[in-house]
Amino acid sequence: MYQSYYGLEEMPFNITPDPKFLYLSPTHQEALQHLLYGLQERKGFIVLVGEVGCGKTTLCRRLLNEIEDTHWDTALILNPRINETEMLKAILGELGEAPRDTGLHDLIAQMQSVLLQRIADGREIVLIIDEAQNLSFEVLEQIRLISNLETDKQKLLQIVLMGQPELKDILALPELRQLRQRILVHYELKPLTRHDVMHYIAHRLTLAGSEGRPFFTGWAARKIHRYSSGIPRIVNNVCDKALLASFIRESDEVSYWDVRRAIKDVKKLTF
Repeated sequence: MYQSYYGLEEMPFNITPDPKFLYLSPTHQEALQHLLYGLQERKGFIVLVGEVGCGKTTLCRRLLNEIEDTHWDTALILNPRINETEMLKAILGELGEAPRDTGLHDLIAQMQSVLLQRIADGREIVLIIDEAQNLSFEVLEQIRLISNLETDKQKLLQIVLMGQPELKDILALPELRQLRQRILVHYELKPLTRHDVMHYIAHRLTLAGSEGRPFFTGWAARKIHRYSSGIPRIVNNVCDKALLASFIRESDEVSYWDVRRAIKDVKKLTF
């Protein structure tokens, strides 16, 4: 409703992980550099953790855009609640290969053959697993085993595990110490600061086509930060409803009171 009123080309506060709208706060910029460094230096295992809604998936999309059209082949696993055989088949499928409908041993042999051929062709391969805190111990152990695939000079597969803070606790388990020892790059995303939230709001409005309207007041931005604790997904939800409240008033200014009303609406949807 408010998009045409404010002359916006698209909705500025959708919660879909569109890398176009990624706001590279200092913590997001540093996280992206850690990911790129880990891949470029072939560190093997890379771990990125962050609270729900902190922007891990959007950052992942940005990473894929950064390495697109280069020498990287990517396998992105979004649903890790699978067993070892399903994981291997999913990785091969993501790489464009038809997995053999056979046992685990044959699938590992097929994967090694595929990876060796890709390396021989000048390609490098990265496996990215989102929501990695949902991986079972058996699948984590299988991932560790395939990470052992290597030539005399390099690993055949770079692996990025992205997950919520619980992933740290899982990786700290004594039975996963062999996997933990292979993690050479680790970064934890932090929430946005109050200063970041103000710039985040302006950033998304500008990319959506705003030419100065609507405008979030300083008190509105402070209220958003206080309620959201700097979590981008919550910021988006509140901003979307605050814009609607401002539109209903036919105002170009999103006020503290618009945000307060928006928060009340968001809380009604919280179970």
